[in-house]
Amino acid sequence: MSVGLVIVSHSEKLAEGVRELAEQMARDVRISVAGGTDDGGIGTSLEKISAGIAAADSGEGAVLLADLGSAVMTAETALEFLDDEQRARVRLADAPLVEGTVAAAVAAQSGRALAAVVQEAEAAGGIPARAGAPASEGAGAETGTTETGTAGTETAAALDDDDLDPGGEGVHSGSWELINPAGLHARPAAAVAQAMSDLDAEVRINGVDAKSVMMLMTLGLGQGQTLTLTAKGPDAARAVEMMALEVRNGFGEI
Repeated sequence: MSVGLVIVSHSEKLAEGVRELAEQMARDVRISVAGGTDDGGIGTSLEKISAGIAAADSGEGAVLLADLGSAVMTAETALEFLDDEQRARVRLADAPLVEGTVAAAVAAQSGRALAAVVQEAEAAGGIPARAGAPASEGAGAETGTTETGTAGTETAAALDDDDLDPGGEGVHSGSWELINPAGLHARPAAAVAQAMSDLDAEVRINGVDAKSVMMLMTLGLGQGQTLTLTAKGPDAARAVEMMALEVRNGFGEI
């Protein structure tokens, strides 16, 4: 079982669309939708939200994500009607609907606890629209643990340079050219984030936290661009091996 999600929107179609997107990256997570009014119009429904919570919460808790202010208010009202035991494991995230839902879904798919799923959802709200992707010559060759000169855009969520400097003690790294046509888009970004979250290591890809799907997606890495991973910790070497295999296989898309 995992933490479930409830998508609260004024539009039933919008809620269904967000769920469809999230399910591409989190097929084992219960995702309920509470979109529109009871008669199918634009608005929110207390009854739909309550039913969504009941469907999404399997005992591990549920996270609600809402689109606009009145949806937040209705969601808060639904929380007030829960009994004390269930209310303790249901949270309303202060997060953008689409980005927050995707980030929460990936975290839940990885088996993260309720607080961590909420944290991932809310962190998605502070991500810039796009971070610059590195451009380097001679892409495609794998590099050793002392590779230097890799460009990367640092954000507030990026890990410390001193801790994961490619030439630092105990740091493992590798660089590869992306060969799949779509590059590091949503589905492979989610798969990478899930895989790296299972490892006992700090992992960074092109300057951002490799365990955050939203941070990976900001990189906008396309076919022919270079992905550089640096890692430190007991599973650091494993992180490099896993990424090398994924890139060589085109993330299963070629």
